[in-house]
Amino acid sequence: MRRGIFLLLGFLFSACAALPMPFYPAVLSPTPLPPSPSPTFTASNLPSSPTSSPTDTTSPTSTPTLTPTRTATGTAIPTEISFVHIFPLQPPSAAGFAEGTASHGYPATDIFAVVGTKFVAVTDGMVDFVSTKDLWDPAHDDPALRGGLSVAIIGDDGLRYYGSHLSAIASGIAPGVWVKAGQLLGLVGNTGDARNTLSHLHFGISRPTYPDDWKARRGQVDPFPYLQAWLDGHNVTPPLPDY
Repeated sequence: MRRGIFLLLGFLFSACAALPMPFYPAVLSPTPLPPSPSPTFTASNLPSSPTSSPTDTTSPTSTPTLTPTRTATGTAIPTEISFVHIFPLQPPSAAGFAEGTASHGYPATDIFAVVGTKFVAVTDGMVDFVSTKDLWDPAHDDPALRGGLSVAIIGDDGLRYYGSHLSAIASGIAPGVWVKAGQLLGLVGNTGDARNTLSHLHFGISRPTYPDDWKARRGQVDPFPYLQAWLDGHNVTPPLPDY
Protein backbone atom coordinates (compact mmCIF):
# COMPACT_ATOMS: atom_id res chain seq x y z
CA MET A 1 0.00 0.00 0.00
CA ARG A 2 2.77 2.32 0.91
CA ARG A 3 4.48 1.39 -2.30
CA GLY A 4 1.35 2.34 -4.24
CA ILE A 5 1.20 5.76 -2.59
CA PHE A 6 4.83 6.55 -3.51
CA LEU A 7 4.16 5.48 -7.11
CA LEU A 8 1.12 7.79 -7.31
CA LEU A 9 3.06 10.78 -5.90
CA GLY A 10 5.91 10.20 -8.33
CA PHE A 11 3.45 10.15 -11.24
CA LEU A 12 1.84 13.42 -10.20
CA PHE A 13 5.22 15.13 -9.79
CA SER A 14 6.28 14.07 -13.26
CA ALA A 15 3.05 15.35 -14.79
CA CYS A 16 3.40 18.75 -13.14
CA ALA A 17 6.97 19.13 -14.31
CA ALA A 18 5.88 18.59 -17.90
CA LEU A 19 3.40 21.53 -17.85
CA PRO A 20 4.64 25.02 -19.21
CA MET A 21 5.36 27.62 -16.54
CA PRO A 22 3.34 30.96 -16.78
CA PHE A 23 5.39 34.19 -17.68
CA TYR A 24 5.26 37.06 -15.24
CA PRO A 25 7.02 40.26 -16.53
CA ALA A 26 9.33 41.88 -14.11
CA VAL A 27 8.10 45.11 -12.58
CA LEU A 28 10.90 47.69 -12.47
CA SER A 29 10.81 50.26 -9.73
CA PRO A 30 12.02 53.73 -10.93
CA THR A 31 15.38 54.71 -9.61
CA PRO A 32 14.85 57.75 -7.38
CA LEU A 33 16.62 60.90 -8.65
CA PRO A 34 18.77 62.83 -6.26
CA PRO A 35 16.92 65.86 -4.90
CA SER A 36 17.59 69.15 -6.77
CA PRO A 37 19.40 71.66 -4.65
CA SER A 38 17.37 74.75 -3.79
CA PRO A 39 18.62 77.86 -5.68
CA THR A 40 20.64 80.22 -3.64
CA PHE A 41 20.93 83.94 -4.36
CA THR A 42 23.72 86.25 -3.52
CA ALA A 43 23.89 90.00 -3.83
CA SER A 44 25.17 89.56 -7.38
CA ASN A 45 22.48 87.19 -8.69
CA LEU A 46 19.32 88.16 -6.88
CA PRO A 47 16.41 88.25 -9.34
CA SER A 48 15.16 91.76 -9.98
CA SER A 49 11.48 92.55 -9.67
CA PRO A 50 9.88 93.95 -12.84
CA THR A 51 9.16 97.64 -12.67
CA SER A 52 7.03 100.00 -14.73
CA SER A 53 9.77 102.61 -15.11
CA PRO A 54 10.40 103.63 -18.75
CA THR A 55 13.63 102.51 -20.28
CA ASP A 56 14.44 106.06 -21.39
CA THR A 57 14.65 108.34 -18.42
CA THR A 58 16.26 111.24 -20.30
CA SER A 59 14.79 114.53 -19.21
CA PRO A 60 12.92 116.36 -21.98
CA THR A 61 14.94 119.06 -23.62
CA SER A 62 13.94 122.11 -25.61
CA THR A 63 13.77 121.98 -29.40
CA PRO A 64 17.27 122.34 -30.81
CA THR A 65 17.93 125.79 -32.07
CA LEU A 66 19.79 126.48 -35.20
CA THR A 67 22.25 129.24 -35.93
CA PRO A 68 22.71 129.65 -39.67
CA THR A 69 26.29 129.40 -40.84
CA ARG A 70 27.55 131.23 -43.91
CA THR A 71 29.90 130.55 -46.75
CA ALA A 72 32.32 133.17 -48.04
CA THR A 73 29.71 134.17 -50.62
CA GLY A 74 27.12 134.89 -47.97
CA THR A 75 24.89 131.90 -48.80
CA ALA A 76 23.08 130.57 -45.75
CA ILE A 77 23.75 126.97 -44.73
CA PRO A 78 21.21 126.28 -41.98
CA THR A 79 22.41 123.87 -39.32
CA GLU A 80 19.83 124.71 -36.69
CA ILE A 81 16.94 127.14 -36.60
CA SER A 82 16.97 129.91 -34.09
CA PHE A 83 16.49 133.62 -34.63
CA VAL A 84 17.88 136.24 -32.28
CA HIS A 85 15.91 139.47 -32.12
CA ILE A 86 16.95 142.65 -30.36
CA PHE A 87 15.56 146.15 -30.05
CA PRO A 88 16.43 148.25 -33.15
CA LEU A 89 17.79 151.30 -31.31
CA GLN A 90 20.80 151.09 -29.04
CA PRO A 91 20.88 151.87 -26.23
CA PRO A 92 17.17 151.08 -25.82
CA SER A 93 16.92 153.55 -22.95
CA ALA A 94 17.39 156.37 -25.46
CA ALA A 95 14.20 155.45 -27.33
CA GLY A 96 10.52 156.22 -26.84
CA PHE A 97 7.55 154.77 -28.73
CA ALA A 98 3.83 154.24 -28.28
CA GLU A 99 1.15 151.81 -29.39
CA GLY A 100 -1.07 152.70 -32.32
CA THR A 101 -0.74 153.03 -36.09
CA ALA A 102 -3.54 155.48 -36.83
CA SER A 103 -1.10 158.26 -37.73
CA HIS A 104 0.30 156.18 -40.57
CA GLY A 105 -2.78 154.50 -41.97
CA TYR A 106 -0.84 151.20 -42.10
CA PRO A 107 1.09 149.13 -39.53
CA ALA A 108 4.32 150.90 -38.45
CA THR A 109 5.83 152.44 -35.33
CA ASP A 110 7.80 155.66 -34.90
CA ILE A 111 10.58 155.25 -32.33
CA PHE A 112 11.69 158.66 -31.08
CA ALA A 113 15.31 159.27 -30.16
CA VAL A 114 17.92 162.00 -30.47
CA VAL A 115 19.81 162.41 -33.73
CA GLY A 116 22.76 160.05 -33.87
CA THR A 117 21.19 157.19 -31.85
CA LYS A 118 22.31 153.86 -33.31
CA PHE A 119 19.93 151.94 -35.55
CA VAL A 120 20.97 148.27 -35.59
CA ALA A 121 19.87 145.06 -37.28
CA VAL A 122 17.16 143.41 -35.18
CA THR A 123 18.19 139.96 -36.41
CA ASP A 124 20.68 138.24 -38.70
CA GLY A 125 19.92 138.83 -42.36
CA MET A 126 20.80 140.31 -45.73
CA VAL A 127 20.61 143.99 -46.63
CA ASP A 128 17.79 144.36 -49.14
CA PHE A 129 17.41 148.08 -49.73
CA VAL A 130 19.47 151.19 -49.01
CA SER A 131 18.70 154.84 -49.71
CA THR A 132 21.82 156.95 -49.26
CA LYS A 133 20.34 160.28 -50.46
CA ASP A 134 17.47 162.38 -49.18
CA LEU A 135 15.54 163.06 -52.40
CA TRP A 136 12.14 163.83 -50.89
CA ASP A 137 10.57 167.06 -52.18
CA PRO A 138 7.53 168.31 -50.27
CA ALA A 139 6.32 170.07 -53.41
CA HIS A 140 5.87 166.73 -55.15
CA ASP A 141 5.62 164.38 -52.13
CA ASP A 142 6.62 161.17 -53.88
CA PRO A 143 5.62 158.45 -51.34
CA ALA A 144 8.54 156.28 -52.48
CA LEU A 145 10.95 158.99 -51.22
CA ARG A 146 9.32 159.87 -47.90
CA GLY A 147 11.73 157.70 -45.94
CA GLY A 148 14.78 159.80 -46.80
CA LEU A 149 17.92 157.89 -45.80
CA SER A 150 16.82 154.36 -45.00
CA VAL A 151 17.83 150.69 -44.78
CA ALA A 152 15.88 147.44 -45.04
CA ILE A 153 17.11 143.92 -44.36
CA ILE A 154 15.59 140.52 -45.07
CA GLY A 155 16.01 138.59 -41.84
CA ASP A 156 16.91 134.91 -41.71
CA ASP A 157 13.47 134.52 -40.14
CA GLY A 158 11.90 135.41 -43.52
CA LEU A 159 10.71 138.94 -42.67
CA ARG A 160 11.81 142.35 -43.86
CA TYR A 161 12.75 145.00 -41.29
CA TYR A 162 12.86 148.63 -42.40
CA GLY A 163 14.14 151.79 -40.72
CA SER A 164 13.92 155.25 -42.27
CA HIS A 165 14.50 158.99 -41.64
CA LEU A 166 18.15 158.26 -40.82
CA SER A 167 20.80 160.94 -40.60
CA ALA A 168 23.56 158.61 -41.88
CA ILE A 169 24.10 155.13 -43.28
CA ALA A 170 26.76 152.97 -41.63
CA SER A 171 29.92 152.26 -43.59
CA GLY A 172 29.76 149.08 -45.66
CA ILE A 173 25.97 148.78 -45.60
CA ALA A 174 24.79 148.02 -49.14
CA PRO A 175 22.34 145.64 -50.82
CA GLY A 176 23.53 142.05 -50.64
CA VAL A 177 25.65 142.52 -47.49
CA TRP A 178 24.94 140.03 -44.71
CA VAL A 179 24.63 141.53 -41.23
CA LYS A 180 24.33 140.09 -37.74
CA ALA A 181 21.82 141.05 -35.07
CA GLY A 182 23.04 144.21 -33.37
CA GLN A 183 25.22 145.36 -36.26
CA LEU A 184 25.10 149.10 -36.95
CA LEU A 185 22.97 150.02 -39.97
CA GLY A 186 22.69 153.78 -39.55
CA LEU A 187 21.95 156.70 -37.22
CA VAL A 188 18.60 158.19 -36.24
CA GLY A 189 17.71 161.47 -37.95
CA ASN A 190 14.79 163.31 -39.52
CA THR A 191 15.35 163.04 -43.28
CA GLY A 192 12.56 162.59 -45.80
CA ASP A 193 9.14 163.81 -44.77
CA ALA A 194 10.29 163.86 -41.11
CA ARG A 195 12.49 166.91 -41.62
CA ASN A 196 10.05 169.16 -39.77
CA THR A 197 9.30 166.70 -36.94
CA LEU A 198 11.14 165.33 -33.93
CA SER A 199 13.93 162.98 -34.92
CA HIS A 200 12.79 159.36 -34.95
CA LEU A 201 13.11 156.00 -36.65
CA HIS A 202 10.17 154.89 -38.75
CA PHE A 203 10.20 151.11 -38.17
CA GLY A 204 8.28 148.71 -40.39
CA ILE A 205 7.94 144.92 -40.64
CA SER A 206 6.72 143.27 -43.83
CA ARG A 207 6.95 140.21 -46.00
CA PRO A 208 9.93 140.18 -48.39
CA THR A 209 9.02 141.38 -51.88
CA TYR A 210 11.23 143.30 -54.32
CA PRO A 211 13.52 146.03 -52.92
CA ASP A 212 11.63 149.00 -54.36
CA ASP A 213 8.21 147.85 -53.11
CA TRP A 214 7.80 150.84 -50.79
CA LYS A 215 4.13 150.07 -50.06
CA ALA A 216 5.04 146.74 -48.47
CA ARG A 217 8.39 147.92 -47.10
CA ARG A 218 6.91 150.72 -44.98
CA GLY A 219 4.98 148.19 -42.84
CA GLN A 220 2.52 145.29 -42.92
CA VAL A 221 2.81 143.91 -39.37
CA ASP A 222 2.19 146.04 -36.27
CA PRO A 223 5.67 146.30 -34.72
CA PHE A 224 4.56 147.53 -31.30
CA PRO A 225 4.11 144.19 -29.45
CA TYR A 226 7.41 142.89 -30.82
CA LEU A 227 9.30 146.08 -30.00
CA GLN A 228 7.93 145.82 -26.47
CA ALA A 229 8.93 142.14 -26.22
CA TRP A 230 12.46 142.79 -27.51
CA LEU A 231 12.80 145.74 -25.15
CA ASP A 232 11.91 143.39 -22.28
CA GLY A 233 14.48 140.82 -23.44
CA HIS A 234 12.04 138.31 -24.96
CA ASN A 235 13.13 136.68 -28.21
CA VAL A 236 9.91 136.73 -30.23
CA THR A 237 9.58 136.31 -34.01
CA PRO A 238 6.79 138.27 -35.73
CA PRO A 239 4.40 136.35 -38.00
CA LEU A 240 4.75 136.48 -41.76
CA PRO A 241 1.78 138.42 -43.18
CA ASP A 242 -0.41 136.40 -45.55
CA TYR A 243 -1.14 139.20 -47.99
